[in-house]
Amino acid sequence: MAVTKAIVSCTPYVNSNNKVTKWNISMKYENGSEGDSTYYTSTYSKTIKQVEDGVTNFTLKAKTSWTNAQLVALCPVSEWDVVFASQVDSVITNPPDISTPDIDFPVPS
Repeated sequence: MAVTKAIVSCTPYVNSNNKVTKWNISMKYENGSEGDSTYYTSTYSKTIKQVEDGVTNFTLKAKTSWTNAQLVALCPVSEWDVVFASQVDSVITNPPDISTPDIDFPVPS
């Protein structure tokens, strides 16, 4: 099944010059279609500051100047891909065995 990814929310934080200094971005991942046995979904979020630990993550510009592709590029998509694949594997592809109690089991003598 194909995994789809889409930004479902993004909140810009702007300075007095109306330039974005920080983004809070959430991206939703979906495996399969809702109702299918392979369906799984998860949402990941990240806050990205314009400058963090001396590293410039993006250039200051107005919030309306941003494209979806630029916002996606700010996200740690490769990390989220690995986490989502692992979650799908453990929940859908290779789910854990579920033990059920045998309440009628007699006590051995």
